[in-house]
Amino acid sequence: MTPTPHARTPHTPSTSAAAPTPRAPLHGLRVLDLATLFAGPLAATMLGDFGADVVKVEHPRKPDPSRGHGPAKNGIGLWWKVLGRNKRAITLDLSSPGGRDTLLALAADADVIVENFRPGTLERWGLGWEELSTVNPRLVLARVTGFGQFGPYAHRPGFGTLAEAMSGFAAITGEPEGPPTLPPFGLADSIAALATAYAVMTALTARTTTGRGQVVDMAIIEPMLSVIGPHPLWYDQLGYVQPRTGNRSRNNAPRNTYRTSDGSWVAVSTSAQSIAERVMVLVGRPDLIDEPWFADGTGRAEHADVLDEAVGSWIARHTRDEAMAVFEKAEAAIAPVYDIRDVVADPQYQALGTVTEVQDPELGPIKMQNVLFRLSETPGAIRWPGRPHGADTTAVLSELGLTPAEIGSLREQGAV
Repeated sequence: MTPTPHARTPHTPSTSAAAPTPRAPLHGLRVLDLATLFAGPLAATMLGDFGADVVKVEHPRKPDPSRGHGPAKNGIGLWWKVLGRNKRAITLDLSSPGGRDTLLALAADADVIVENFRPGTLERWGLGWEELSTVNPRLVLARVTGFGQFGPYAHRPGFGTLAEAMSGFAAITGEPEGPPTLPPFGLADSIAALATAYAVMTALTARTTTGRGQVVDMAIIEPMLSVIGPHPLWYDQLGYVQPRTGNRSRNNAPRNTYRTSDGSWVAVSTSAQSIAERVMVLVGRPDLIDEPWFADGTGRAEHADVLDEAVGSWIARHTRDEAMAVFEKAEAAIAPVYDIRDVVADPQYQALGTVTEVQDPELGPIKMQNVLFRLSETPGAIRWPGRPHGADTTAVLSELGLTPAEIGSLREQGAV
């Protein structure tokens, strides 16, 4: 049965793995996902969300560790249901002769391979760029590692946490007198995944001109550095090193989280001068607008104590709903500080279909984030959640032309 794809439109849940619909923008693109934890696999998920046929390759006896990360239900890891969605799951021991040969056969018909082994690992197995590009000169090989394919740290184990520390992110996150602070989720991995998906599509676009594939060398430490702003330039030109400022900004004020009278929290931003002025009128301190330092964001940031007191004391006298209503009427920028319960219930997220329900053969109806963006003509879709370990091995290898006897032989060898 071919499932109805779960686009950013009304949805009939899918129940089994099947080929993507021709309407999807990446239909016909074959991706082999050899990666684990988390940047590489998430990049492959993003490609699958828009129609690529993603084949997830896992070790026969060592499933992707994300299957065991975080909470589980009935022994089934929930994170995998999101990370593994829109992927067909097969098993191959790439270090074995049978696994190597099978991977090369799959690579001959693939467009993209995503891997995150330490540099030199694929080469040791006879699956390096030389071998892969020989069987398929049009292949794009995305290599996602902590530190890149060369340099003094290239062979170190690398995780997103290290990138969050080494990029400067942790150093500027947290309260001024507190320690550097790491995010409680895979921020660097997620940013690297976005960058990897972008890099893959860039390489594929180049292929339309050159006719050749190429290697994408993605070091997780680099995308994280790119999103923290002009810090290298500030340091280069001014010797300026940004300190930790908590929820405040060095570029504008008031900008903070404020507690309401009913114990909730709201966030206020005044990046635009006109918004800052509206906020001061709203909280009953229009006199501050006439202060010389109020004329630009930097000056306001230097007087954050005064502005936070004005805004915070006003908000503290109102409930969250009251504060939201007054700010919105004045066209001032405010948002409630949500936890996931609020996100799921929020009417804007509901209107966008941001969190959606998908039918899973193992767990029944489950909710997860929808595809990343909406396309008016060729929308993405969640066709199925993460599949059981090795669920599609026989089907994929049969498509490759292997007979049942040949697949059975590979199983006997432990290659699949």
